[in-house]
Amino acid sequence: MSDLAIGVIGYGLRGSLAKHAHHPGEGSRVVALYDPDPAAHERFRADFGADVHVGDDLEAFLRLGLDAVFVLSPDHMHEEHAVTLLEAGIAVYLEKPMAITTEGCDRVLRVAQKTGGRLYLGHNMRHMPFVREMKRLIDSGAIGEPKVAWCRHFVGHGGDFYFADWHAERRYATSLLLQKGAHDIDVLHWLCGSYSRDVTGMGDRLVYDVDQAGEEAPWWQRRSLDRWPPKSLTGLNPRMDVEDVSMILMRLENGILASYQQCHFTPDYWRNYTIIGTEGRIENFGNGEPGTVIRIWNRRHNYDAEGDVVVPIEPETGGHGGADPRIVAEFLRYVRSGGATETSPIAARYAVATGCAGAESLRAGGTPVRVPEADPAVVAYFEG
Repeated sequence: MSDLAIGVIGYGLRGSLAKHAHHPGEGSRVVALYDPDPAAHERFRADFGADVHVGDDLEAFLRLGLDAVFVLSPDHMHEEHAVTLLEAGIAVYLEKPMAITTEGCDRVLRVAQKTGGRLYLGHNMRHMPFVREMKRLIDSGAIGEPKVAWCRHFVGHGGDFYFADWHAERRYATSLLLQKGAHDIDVLHWLCGSYSRDVTGMGDRLVYDVDQAGEEAPWWQRRSLDRWPPKSLTGLNPRMDVEDVSMILMRLENGILASYQQCHFTPDYWRNYTIIGTEGRIENFGNGEPGTVIRIWNRRHNYDAEGDVVVPIEPETGGHGGADPRIVAEFLRYVRSGGATETSPIAARYAVATGCAGAESLRAGGTPVRVPEADPAVVAYFEG
């Protein structure tokens, strides 16, 4: 079996994902990078060898005869990069969010349908062991029929990662309901077996402010847990105009009521999902770190912190609790032979559409917003 020739667009924070695709002589080899940053070229050569192609000429990159490309560029570039690759006949791994507008997502889907191209979405949380186990338990009837769902997202590194660069600007991100929330909205949709139909939201920037702008701290300092409290941080983006707290309520197409709360100045960094059904409640504690468990309450109680069933989740190696190597392996299999995948272009579109509706609602004082439906012909193409 000859190696798939793999390219990468954008070698920033998610660049490590491509390392899971580099198996020379075993089926896939990372051979090229398109990125305008010379520093990224040096990092790429250090990781994949001096003989790789690196450059800032997209047309030259497209002429290399690549089999597949990881699109890991900033969010506002996803749409154009995906469309360009699909029109060139190259399989695409598109990092979430799919685009920063619902219209952008629909454009990508139409191009993939028209060209027959292979489009794969990087919603790696569907490959996280604790999420997969929650999905299995819910689908097996462990809590009866799901009726209520919510996610609390504690983004302890908000000032380090999301208010120090382009993520803090609407023109590049629309809202952090996309960059961060697209993961959680997709997981809520997946666990509940339905997409959002109506959304209402509230949000604000309550802590981070332009008066915290200034010289940006080096990345290794920005990862330090000693950077506390949030109001003491410096080096933030002076053009910030996204919210550091966002809360949305969703009515799903199947009638389930769901909520998502995101805070960027909490001291801890993890996600907590709770699903309540007609016969119980399920909840995760931890996101794959040592000690992560899923708890189920399926008998009546007063206060009970332990639950009736405790399911331990064993830690796995690899980024995001083992999800990164799993999702890359599935993508490479999909490039070679097609077939069903755990991630879904339609689901990715609805995650963005829900986040966009939530941002529209919260900026309009909580006015309810209907999530636009996807084109039925496009849905049939991807889900048929």
